[in-house]
Amino acid sequence: MTNWREDSRVTAVIVASALIMQNLDSSVIATALPAMARELGADPVHLSAAITAYLISLTVFIPISGWVADRFGAKRVFMAAIALFAVASALCGVSRDLGELIAARVFQGLGGAMMVPVARLLLLRRVKPEEIVRATTWLTMPGLLGPILGPPIGGVLTDTVSWRAVFWINLPIAAIGLVMIWRFVPEPGTPKPAKLDLLGVTLMGGALAAAMFGLETIGKRLVPVPLTAVSLVLAVALGWWAVWHARRAENPALDLSLLKVPAFRIPLFAGTLFRVGAGASPFLVPLAMQLGFGTSATVSGLITLATALGAITMKPMTQRALRAFGFRDVLTWNAVLVAATLSANALFSPGWPLWAVFLVLAFGGLFRSLEYTALNALAYVEVPHGRLSAATSLMATAQQLSAALGVTWGATLLTVSTAITGHDPPTMTDFAVAFVGAAIPALLTAPWMWRLPSDAGLAASGHRRRGE
Repeated sequence: MTNWREDSRVTAVIVASALIMQNLDSSVIATALPAMARELGADPVHLSAAITAYLISLTVFIPISGWVADRFGAKRVFMAAIALFAVASALCGVSRDLGELIAARVFQGLGGAMMVPVARLLLLRRVKPEEIVRATTWLTMPGLLGPILGPPIGGVLTDTVSWRAVFWINLPIAAIGLVMIWRFVPEPGTPKPAKLDLLGVTLMGGALAAAMFGLETIGKRLVPVPLTAVSLVLAVALGWWAVWHARRAENPALDLSLLKVPAFRIPLFAGTLFRVGAGASPFLVPLAMQLGFGTSATVSGLITLATALGAITMKPMTQRALRAFGFRDVLTWNAVLVAATLSANALFSPGWPLWAVFLVLAFGGLFRSLEYTALNALAYVEVPHGRLSAATSLMATAQQLSAALGVTWGATLLTVSTAITGHDPPTMTDFAVAFVGAAIPALLTAPWMWRLPSDAGLAASGHRRRGE
């Protein structure tokens, strides 16, 4: 391993081009949803399918990303994934209807599945355990340019050019990233991969895809009700089979032995639940601004970037917070604060000055950033170096699944509320219900986080209890 101060920082910033593209893509599409719905003739809430189609594709293909990186070389796979993501972005920009857009988003998800976890793997293989928090911070800081620039850029492009332009901005970022990676990022040493567990990958991918299809179509009248029910039953059956197979296979795609490590297990499960609640907000806020407040896409984008500004403000303070309080206390009590800020969004009304909305969203971004960074750092601190590929694949799968579930959860809450109230489109009353509902999963993670050992992740946090 090289010293952090030599070139790991440069590697972190360069590979973050993947996170910039992914985060930019996620934030701009949320801002552009109402305009997309008008041109494509679809309900704005139903256009959540364009977001979840991408996230489902990510979730299905991420489990094999670690094996592919070990088999063909992390740097080579990373560059191919960025190129694929860029091509799919161009296809999204020329889509003529919702079906074509969803198909292009699935294709885009395939590139993203190989892009983000492999980016993290390129960095983690170059740092020591005590450097993981710093490395994670440097990796995600440039990536936050996406959420910061995405909402205002997405709003301006939507209002002045077309919603299609929000996908095309990925092309120059991809080109620059490819050149920088080719020139400055070395190929790390990679262990010889075991034989790919094709059955395990197929079962896990099928279970995740069926689950997300079923959850996305509940109550939206997009497909016949029996098809939704069959999809959910199939998801449970395939999921059970995948777990049964993983416990017996010699080199399973789903490495359940990692769950024996508490510092990995709790961030995996509790972090997934947390992201379901927090992940609903980026979908709900732009819609609330445009449908509830009646703002333009540009104004909505400028307001929405408050969350990203709060997040980037917190990044340099994360190491200090963890050193002062440790992973367990930070993750537990900060989850409560995130739930409180999500619930505060339910108080929004058109009578609020926009600066007040901006402030509430900024505080929410502050606390969410701390939780995300702490979860991402803790998950890998106690994982053996030779098993990082399996760990990054499993964690990335859970993260993308929870992101998709977050969008689905927010859309479902809106759908249920509007069905009860009879509102079309949703009003701020419906958004208030959705924001409170989003806070519930985030709050439920606090007791789970408290089950962490008091010295969890000590090598990364540097925390010492009183008297030591």
